[in-house]
Amino acid sequence: MEVSSVQMLYTHLIFCAVQRCRLADDLCRLSIKLTSFSRFGCPIVRISVSDTGVGSKLEEYQYLKYRNNAVLTNQWDGMISLATTSIYDSEIHNLNLNLKESNSAGRLTKLPSTAKNGAKFSGTEVSVSISKSLDDLLAEVTCFLQKMILVKIPKVVMELLAGGNDPLGSQIGSRILAIEGSSAYSPVESIKCLEVGFKDYVRKRYTAFSIGENLKVGTGVANSSGSSQGNSQVVEAVVIISEMSEQFPSSCIREQDMKTEVLYFKDFVPCSNTQSSVDALTSINWKNYGLALRSIADHDGCVMLEWENLPQYFHVHIAIHCYHRQVKQLVAQNSIADRNLARKAVKCALDDLKENNQGVLLSTRALKICDYAPDLAKTLARLILSSNDLNFQEECCSLLGVQSQEVNMDNVGNCIRDKIVSVIGLNDRNPQKHKDAPSFLFEDDYFQKEDLMDEEYQEDEEAYNSLDL
Repeated sequence: MEVSSVQMLYTHLIFCAVQRCRLADDLCRLSIKLTSFSRFGCPIVRISVSDTGVGSKLEEYQYLKYRNNAVLTNQWDGMISLATTSIYDSEIHNLNLNLKESNSAGRLTKLPSTAKNGAKFSGTEVSVSISKSLDDLLAEVTCFLQKMILVKIPKVVMELLAGGNDPLGSQIGSRILAIEGSSAYSPVESIKCLEVGFKDYVRKRYTAFSIGENLKVGTGVANSSGSSQGNSQVVEAVVIISEMSEQFPSSCIREQDMKTEVLYFKDFVPCSNTQSSVDALTSINWKNYGLALRSIADHDGCVMLEWENLPQYFHVHIAIHCYHRQVKQLVAQNSIADRNLARKAVKCALDDLKENNQGVLLSTRALKICDYAPDLAKTLARLILSSNDLNFQEECCSLLGVQSQEVNMDNVGNCIRDKIVSVIGLNDRNPQKHKDAPSFLFEDDYFQKEDLMDEEYQEDEEAYNSLDL
């Protein structure tokens, strides 16, 4: 990992703290403290990340490299202060790590240890000093943690503290910012926590547009081993469709509405999207869900999907989380989820959303067929009501669920139309999951391919090549 910004630095420190907490057996506290002071007239913020998990190891920082660029040089001196102890240690070890030092032997400085006086506890505090405005850094860290709580880390309670000291050490009004959503250990499976957290995130983010409870949610999980045992790699995906209130002018929300920011998490911490996840999103045949992907762009690790044909007041939200069931090491690795796992998880979430919400995410073919439903329904209603056989009329209306006192052209036509659309939606499912589904209302050669079993991992090459990457 190369440090290219302050955000990447504190992200790595928080990542290591989370993994230490995951390795612990008990409930842990994770605290991020920002303390401001002045040095030679320049504002300095000390970032301290502390946890009560297992003790730290220097291997956690072996991938951190100091890049000598003008921006970073002006913000950070390359020094990391570390205080750590394990449950079996009799003292707290204090160390300084100088990432500017090219000689590995000279990078580490051991400072005098602190006696624990027989106390039994474990934990770590890592600190760095950054030349930056407290308000700017506080806003940045708060935004990061608001995304972090979406995954509701098991056994971890988080807090964010911000305050300051003047050069003489007198305290300035310190603030404690509660990280809403952090909670103690819950036996609920991870995907359920991500679903609940992501729904809360969407509601809060779009509260100005009054989406209320108009959320349709789909979840999907892909597992590298196909088993819940062992240190298998897991990719979870949550897809949410929200509908804005029509009282807001379309001009106010349309530009935002046509794009989707993909939130990506690795081992319960927000991180930049990997190329494999970008490839996975690109290779999905979105037309199967009635969507047309115009472009996919990566801006500083944030992936944005831009759509062509979303209905008005309609928005798509996507979150992807990759993690290992068991934590065996604390070092951040580059090998996250492979493309197929991420693709499968997102497709499962889309299929789940489509299956549980009638008429949502119909394929492009199904939508075209639905366009003919009103005319077809009117024709059938006209045939029924023009019949001279009253018993035939009564039986048809009874099958449609139309009461005798409600029999007229509009009611019968609307009922027939709804049933046609329902049948189209029922048959617009993944044929691999619905082998016993009834015959299709209209024949579609797309579902007649013999290689459907391989569809899960095939790319839509034409769609992939046409995107503006």
